[in-house]
Parts: sequence; structure tokens; C-alpha cells
Amino acid sequence: MNKSELIEVAAKEAAISKAAAEKALSAMMAAVVKAVSKGDSVTLVGFGTFKSAKRAARTGKNPKTGDTIKIPATTVPKFSAGAGFKAAVAGKKAAKKK
Repeated sequence: MNKSELIEVAAKEAAISKAAAEKALSAMMAAVVKAVSKGDSVTLVGFGTFKSAKRAARTGKNPKTGDTIKIPATTVPKFSAGAGFKAAVAGKKAAKKK
């Protein structure tokens, strides 16, 4: 499913126009990117958590030449699926917390 297909499904589910669904999706994506870029995490209970993770510097090999190269440390975006999302993908019902 691509972005335009997601917008179409969201518009139908929420009974809103495609333009409104696109605006809402774009705003949500921008908010997630902004928060994660600042080092914050965004948690959507039952769906998952968007956060940033640090990767340490390491050595690697150039596959073409075989030379050893230094790969610098970097920060990357990370998504961790929530229990409800995992259960839905596995075809199970999510366990309810007491």
C-alpha cells in the first residue's frame, strides 16, 4: 500500500474527503519526524513507538574492492510495533491488561 492508497482508505474509514485525509496524514507524519528528530519518542498505544536510535562507529568492507572502511556513528529512526499491532499481524487478538 502506498501513501495515496492509505489516504483513500483513511478517508473512507473516517468518512472524510481525501483532501482532509491527506492533510491529516501529512500533519501526523511531520509531527512524528519533528519529534523523533529532536530525540523524543512518539508512542501510539496499541500501534507502536517511533524513536531515534544511535548506531556506534564501526569498521566495514567495501564489497567492490575489499578495502576496510570506517563507518561513522549515526542516528537513525526506529519503529517498535506495539502488542496490538503485532497481534493483528499474527492473526491473534491482543491480550488485555488488567
